[in-house]
Amino acid sequence: MSKVLLIEDDPSLGSTLAERLARDGLTVAWARSIGEARAQLEAGPWDLAIVDVKLPDGSGFGLAREMRATCATPIMFMTALNSAENRLEGFEIGAEEYLPKPFHLREFMLRVRHVLARQRTPRTIKAGNCEIDLGAISVARPGAERVFLQARDCQVLKLLIDSAPRVVARSEILDRVWGESHFPTPRAVDNAIVRLRNALMDDEGAVIRSIRGVGYQWAAEV
Repeated sequence: MSKVLLIEDDPSLGSTLAERLARDGLTVAWARSIGEARAQLEAGPWDLAIVDVKLPDGSGFGLAREMRATCATPIMFMTALNSAENRLEGFEIGAEEYLPKPFHLREFMLRVRHVLARQRTPRTIKAGNCEIDLGAISVARPGAERVFLQARDCQVLKLLIDSAPRVVARSEILDRVWGESHFPTPRAVDNAIVRLRNALMDDEGAVIRSIRGVGYQWAAEV
């Protein structure tokens, strides 16, 4: 059963959405502020965080940036802030969806299901002799200590696994993981791949394969 964290301060809307999500068979926690959301995030992992942007104790954009630094939970924004600049900021942070208010409840559920359907990667994955725990953002290795990944490296890893066997271009990885606001270079992707290969003991590039002039491919079975 998928776990959804709903972050919405409006009592009426929050109650309606939480009830509808639960009726759809999802496990739901409802946080009414950034403070409550942080506590719930620590109790995770979550399959989806639905984040209102204007919250009583801060910005949902700021909270999402915090999340991106510590976890790989998919994010769906819902907000009355619907300018092109706001939407672009949301997607640059790494949101899967951006739903403007007001919205129809049916559209809300369709978008939730769409995001959850894309999260097809199991939480625990075998890669050679290593075991990846995407929930704990770590890799267990035989005869060695468990390695904890950087949150952004975990996002790169998950993108490669979700896209397999398709080759993912460096430019796509930059757009979907870093976003334009960070002004990264392709070297940032290469450095992340080096760290991931070290964690996976993949010295030969058999698990994360380099495709010259294009990008990278997840070559292990999921």
